[in-house]
Amino acid sequence: MDETSQQPETGTPPKPRGIRVMSLNKLIPNVLTLMGLASGLTSVRFALQDQWEFAAMAVAVAALLDALDGRVARLLKGASKFGAELDSLSDFVCFGVCPALILYLWAMQDAGRWGWLVCMLFAMCCGLRLARFNVALEDPDKPKWAGQFFTGVPAPAGAGIVLLPLIMSLNLGDDFFRNPGTVAIWELASGALLISTIPTFSFKTSRIPRAWFLPVMITIAVGVTFVMSAPWWTLAAILILYLCLIPVSIRRYKRLQARDAAGLPPEDEHEIEDDDDDGENEISQPRA
Repeated sequence: MDETSQQPETGTPPKPRGIRVMSLNKLIPNVLTLMGLASGLTSVRFALQDQWEFAAMAVAVAALLDALDGRVARLLKGASKFGAELDSLSDFVCFGVCPALILYLWAMQDAGRWGWLVCMLFAMCCGLRLARFNVALEDPDKPKWAGQFFTGVPAPAGAGIVLLPLIMSLNLGDDFFRNPGTVAIWELASGALLISTIPTFSFKTSRIPRAWFLPVMITIAVGVTFVMSAPWWTLAAILILYLCLIPVSIRRYKRLQARDAAGLPPEDEHEIEDDDDDGENEISQPRA
């Protein structure tokens, strides 16, 4: 008796399994995330070769791509759980591990084991900040106005802030900014900003009034001109301006919190839209 005669008859042949495909809209944001991860990792290679300008620039490119991938995902409706997890891991590497390694190779090697400890603490603070951000996304009781703020400094901004001594040294020299003690104090302060509960502007829900459109475009054009002609001074000015905005964000947060506690609507309630389009209530690329 042949083998085919021993098989039971089922009536209809089994349906062939189809090939699972992924939408191109879901692929594009993940490609941007991987490009940002590659840029962040390349910054460490530049640091190993003592090419500090390229190392800092590679981290800046990673931050730019990190700002784009989530917005592209929402624009193309290509957000996914896979993309969110990939983005979070990429943020930890690009804005936690890579800046810490760059600073260790640049200035903290002379501090021995204590220098390495400080660099590890910064990377750990970045990881804790990202974990807290991911958990906060699941909070259903968060008021709409809270979407205007991050809790603590976001990871890309934290990476820029912690690299500020290196950036300033490119402008003013190494005499003060490359001192291990100076870098250690600044790195610990930057890590503290990451894990703090200080409210900082997220800029995701910002709306530009129509009357301000032209002045804003002119300002952006001037900024691009400065970036092309004096990139390190411009980057340092942007980071210092961001630090100066933190007290302003704290004041605005407390004012909105007080109005919410009193049962009053936000001052700009007509400008606060549903957060779904900003990825807060759906699976999307997290911006931390």
